[in-house]
Amino acid sequence: MREKKTLPSTSVSKPPYRADHVGSLLRPQSVKDARKKFYDDRSIDAAELKAAEDEAIRDAIKLQEEVGLLAVTDGEIRRSFWHYDFMGGLTGLDLEEREEGVQFHGVKLRPIFPTITGKLDFPEDHPMIEHFKFVAANTKVTPKISIPGPSCCHFRTAKADIHPKEYQEDAEALFADLAKTYAKAVKVFYDAGCRYLQMDDIFFAYLCDPKHREAKKAEGFDPDWLIDRYAWMMHEAIKDRPEDMVIGMHMCRGNFVSTYAAEGAYDPAADAIFNKTGVDIYFMEYDSERAGGLEPLRLLPKGSKRVLPGFITTKTGELEDIEDLKRKFEAASQYADLDQLGIAPQCGFASTEEGNKVTADDQKRKLELVVKTAEAIWGGVDK
Repeated sequence: MREKKTLPSTSVSKPPYRADHVGSLLRPQSVKDARKKFYDDRSIDAAELKAAEDEAIRDAIKLQEEVGLLAVTDGEIRRSFWHYDFMGGLTGLDLEEREEGVQFHGVKLRPIFPTITGKLDFPEDHPMIEHFKFVAANTKVTPKISIPGPSCCHFRTAKADIHPKEYQEDAEALFADLAKTYAKAVKVFYDAGCRYLQMDDIFFAYLCDPKHREAKKAEGFDPDWLIDRYAWMMHEAIKDRPEDMVIGMHMCRGNFVSTYAAEGAYDPAADAIFNKTGVDIYFMEYDSERAGGLEPLRLLPKGSKRVLPGFITTKTGELEDIEDLKRKFEAASQYADLDQLGIAPQCGFASTEEGNKVTADDQKRKLELVVKTAEAIWGGVDK
């Protein structure tokens, strides 16, 4: 690990926390209106859009702080997608709009397709560096930013959309450059003051789905080999982080206007997830039978790593019963030490700007429940 840099002292405890959330929050109408005026109507300039986003993010930070969370994000309010906005800011990767989007359960994503056009790299002026700095300047607790993990750039890019000959002929060359690109991102975020970086590497879970496994086989990839290589990329990207930088990883099976894209238990990927990535905190979807059983938690190594099972869903507004949540943690503790567990919702509330089919009040009550559950089970958020 690199030598850590000293930041101004703070009274806020360091992550991991017992209560946390994945990152995205519902976009307020003010932001939706401003984005329409800027992108569609061309009736306002970039400064006016930023002003609307800034105000909404300050409100989002206040919401997170007031419910008792110790790690806050910008709610991904400046983004259209949880992943493509970050990916489109990479050197060598462009986003193309086409006629038909990615299929979810009963609905399709907007037709945006990542295309690798040149050698990949992370530019030091990537927009999300400033996104992080804005959160850090406006919170009293720990600022966190969530970005897509390195596997996303491979899983979400069709073979036909990988243009550099080197990457076409050798997937390992692509994986190596993705690892270097993300290692640079980790360094640049750290230098910007980030001590809690989350990578949403959901495709480990996708590769536990028989349909997605078959699809990758049809592309010429052994899905188990991909799981191993995706874990290697993550490990290479974060292995040299300073000791005071915490890395989280979120895994789910898709989240677009409360729908999903995959299903299947974590078993095929659990060993790689827990023992080959080097990640500190795991956000794992566990709000429905589609996620399978809790048995894969037995592979979590003893020590300081922490799993935050997502027993609280963001896909519906119905509030979970805290006694039922306690029972679920009792069941989880049969496979992993309760001291290595915490609670978070199963996914973000708005993986895309459309948001899930829940209200702002639903969102607040869910976040309050996360904190209340942590207090009931562990005695507090920072225990």
